[in-house]
Amino acid sequence: MSHALQHTATHCNTLQHTTAHGQTLQHTAKHCITLQHTATYCNALQRTATHRNTLRHTATHCSTLQHTATHCNTLQHTAAHCNTLQHTATYCNILQHTATHCNAMQQAAMHCNTLQHTATLTPTLSRHNHTLTRYNTLQHTATHCNTLQHTSTKLPTSLPPAQDDTLTLI
Repeated sequence: MSHALQHTATHCNTLQHTTAHGQTLQHTAKHCITLQHTATYCNALQRTATHRNTLRHTATHCSTLQHTATHCNTLQHTAAHCNTLQHTATYCNILQHTATHCNAMQQAAMHCNTLQHTATLTPTLSRHNHTLTRYNTLQHTATHCNTLQHTSTKLPTSLPPAQDDTLTLI
């Protein structure tokens, strides 16, 4: 009987040892499940962190783009004002040029009036041949003056209206 008891005792030891291993395995399995759950949670956190970094990066780009758009609007507004100023400067140059011509024409007209007045008086003042030549020259000059006066009356008195380039300031 001792052999059967000894065999049974060995069997019991094996069962106890196996039971202890089984409990250890169950405990390890629980840890594995916890570790898997933690790993899944970590992956989710990493994805969230990546999305947040992407969102921050995108927000930075959006701010830069808004800033650039503001500068572009300012530059477009300034360019429109420059175009208006250039248009105005062109009209000023035309007006100055026209005024210069008008002054020259007025001065010529005054000289013409004097010459015409002198030409009409010359035949009655003297009968000399020299005076008659001078009289013919004055009449010829007076004819040119009449042409100049006629031309000056045909000059435009005003320029065409400028296009409305008025801008509204923001």
